[in-house]
Amino acid sequence: MSSHHVVRDLQEPALILANGAPCSDELLGQLLEWSPFTLVLDGALERAGQLGIRVDAWLGDFDSGSEQTYAELSALQPIAKIEAQNADKTDLEKGVEWLIAQGHKAVNIVWATGKRADHTVNNMMGLAAYSHQINWSILDDHSRVFEAPNPFRKWYPAGTALSLIPVGEVKGVCSQNLEWELDQMDLSYPQRSGSSNRVKVDGFVTIERQSGHLLLMECWD
Repeated sequence: MSSHHVVRDLQEPALILANGAPCSDELLGQLLEWSPFTLVLDGALERAGQLGIRVDAWLGDFDSGSEQTYAELSALQPIAKIEAQNADKTDLEKGVEWLIAQGHKAVNIVWATGKRADHTVNNMMGLAAYSHQINWSILDDHSRVFEAPNPFRKWYPAGTALSLIPVGEVKGVCSQNLEWELDQMDLSYPQRSGSSNRVKVDGFVTIERQSGHLLLMECWD
């Protein structure tokens, strides 16, 4: 599977391949087409090699037994090998931090959901800490998860499922064009969240808040 159309480095989102459940070839192909840089996390290198994905960097503690795959792929083109031993952070967190240090402003992340529920939840919640440094999105075949900019404004067709999930406490959330509007509402998980809302009519949805990290989940079945 080929990647890398003619795009400008650091102007388009980088792509991280984690090591969770796979996504469809269609979604993966769309992301690869416009990603100037692909970072693979530890054991996912095997899958990337099997799919013929061009890899720019490989990050992890390298205990996954992928050294032979790395040697084979790096013989075709240079691949940066980034050792990350910090046991207090996940490979995904370390990968995002490395991209930030390299000057990347945005990243799409796939294969980060589905295999392990604890990994899925931690990946989504943990990335909120980096939202002031990089725009991130976790995607799979059923959803896109990201921290909503403040204010947030985007056009959606009527009926689009949207969930607003607070990380910790989020103060003063207001919305327009949702079926169940929020008016200066405080959200705090698990006491109160904005799960399973939907767009009322074709048009722009706006969401604002006074403070806090608010994840927005665009969902489709």
